[in-house]
Amino acid sequence: MVIYIFGSLSILLLIGIVIGYYFSEKGYSGQISSHFDGSKFFNPNGKSGNGIKEVFKLIHSRKPTKWIENYETFTRDTLINDNLTDSLRLVFVNHSTFLIQVDSVNILIDPIWSDRCSPIQWMGPKRNRPPGITFNSLPKIDVVLISHNHYDHLDKNTVLKLQQKFTPQFIVPLGVSHFFRRLGIENVTEIDWNKNMNVNNLKITAMPAVHFSSRGLFDRDKTLWCGFMVEGSKTIYYAGDTAYDDTIFKTIGETFPNIDVAIIPIGAYKPNWFMAPIHTSPNEAVQIHLDIKSKKAIATHFGTFALADEGQGEAGDDLRKALEYYKIPREQFLLPDEGVFYTY
Repeated sequence: MVIYIFGSLSILLLIGIVIGYYFSEKGYSGQISSHFDGSKFFNPNGKSGNGIKEVFKLIHSRKPTKWIENYETFTRDTLINDNLTDSLRLVFVNHSTFLIQVDSVNILIDPIWSDRCSPIQWMGPKRNRPPGITFNSLPKIDVVLISHNHYDHLDKNTVLKLQQKFTPQFIVPLGVSHFFRRLGIENVTEIDWNKNMNVNNLKITAMPAVHFSSRGLFDRDKTLWCGFMVEGSKTIYYAGDTAYDDTIFKTIGETFPNIDVAIIPIGAYKPNWFMAPIHTSPNEAVQIHLDIKSKKAIATHFGTFALADEGQGEAGDDLRKALEYYKIPREQFLLPDEGVFYTY
């Protein structure tokens, strides 16, 4: 019996290693920089995601609250028209997915319409709310911004559907284009921190963030992570997935003094000892808003997938508390509803 159990565990371990190898990405090969050592990317402030020891500690100490699927909610299922005005229009799909309409350009950020943010669709974090707009209601998508390669931000099924229907320009951090080219997608451009490119009269710059990357067991930090600054008639900042860092965000505020709208993550922050190196809490999200001096802010990365130990709705409650603490009106830092147009 002992031999049988040991043999079964060995087989499961072997299967796990094979799967982990299969989903690992090739990674980036290029010049050494302030955040790349020739093999891996790193956060210049020294912060990094937790290792195996901390992961096992989290597994044994977790106190997650149960999330309940809530599909009794508004979902927009009519075709969204192009925004032909001089205003900026945003639609929160959910999790980290936004449709941005500015200067007659339609942009999607970190799109995911799959039921799970996982390499396989029969297990892994499950969607608890439907997308706020259906895929078929999307207007023609011109540009897709991908902040990093985690499954809740880079979803294979959604990428393939976008390619088939729209053939947009995908803009990704260094090393992530390999994922697209394995799918036969060539309309993809890699971009490094603080580098920019012009697309459809918009200037798009990859911004530093404090996070990590991986899709398998053997590609940790082999590709870059980033936020994005989109400059046109309006300036939109998307922070991506990031931990708080006062130097990075104060520098962004000094470099880009006229940010009209900042899209800032507020979710996946508990337990703090594990999540703080890679994610911002609602309180830290408000601090980012203050550091970059954005005119308006809107929350993201909450309410859809149970990725950490905070309860369902807790991120929104903590954001409201933080705004009250800093004496900031709620309309200055919105907790968005899915499928609703926000115009600036």
